Amino acid sequence: MIAFEGVACERGGRRLFSGVSFSVAAGGALLVRGPNGAGKSSLLRLAAGLLAPVEGRVVGEGARGWLGELHALDPELPLGRALGFWTGLDGAGTRLAAALGRAGLAALAEVPVRLLSTGQRRRAALVPLLAAAPPVWLLDEPASGLDVSAVDLLGRLIADHRAGGGAVLVATHQPIDLPGAEELVL
Repeated sequence: MIAFEGVACERGGRRLFSGVSFSVAAGGALLVRGPNGAGKSSLLRLAAGLLAPVEGRVVGEGARGWLGELHALDPELPLGRALGFWTGLDGAGTRLAAALGRAGLAALAEVPVRLLSTGQRRRAALVPLLAAAPPVWLLDEPASGLDVSAVDLLGRLIADHRAGGGAVLVATHQPIDLPGAEELVL
């Protein structure tokens, strides 16, 4: 579903990594680890097409969904309306209620975003992915700010996506249960 072939990345005039090659097939997962500044987030940005490699190439099929470290939700809107904007852009608005339920947030749909906890906002950032259901998920520190039960939920959501034929690239410092995942250390 997605592959890197001899990819090199530079940011700010500094080479972060080079010669990175891997492939993730349907149902597969890649866990990307490394110290701060090693290029984990940049690798995901390359996979998303937000950056161009300085060497090599990124190839793959299917749409890619991005979960970055920041959320872009209007703090004054109720959660459901704020997420409705994003799911509407992807044509997934009709699946918003189900996605809110899968993320354990259905009861908070009318709560203004500004009143949500850090973990609730982090789970909310997953909702557009759940609604749009792109084949490839690119998750940058998805467990950041989550409590133990929410990390378990995240693991189940990723497992369900993989079981349905999706692929996942996860950059993280946090432990996430990804059975059978390949690991790339930068």
